[in-house]
Amino acid sequence: MRLTEFTELVHTQFGSQAADSLLIDHVLIDLGGRTAAQAIEDGVDPRDVWVALCRDFDVPRELW
Repeated sequence: MRLTEFTELVHTQFGSQAADSLLIDHVLIDLGGRTAAQAIEDGVDPRDVWVALCRDFDVPRELW
């Protein structure tokens, strides 16, 4: 997954304002206690970050 696709999915699913906050504030235990922004910066595949967000926020699996 490309970073642009990831960003679009996050903004579509959570809304632009909430998405921006979510990316820098929500800690993803599945990704070593990093935020989504930290994980992306550390080189984690955006798809893995998307899946971790989906799990944490009970996004329906068909949207993963």
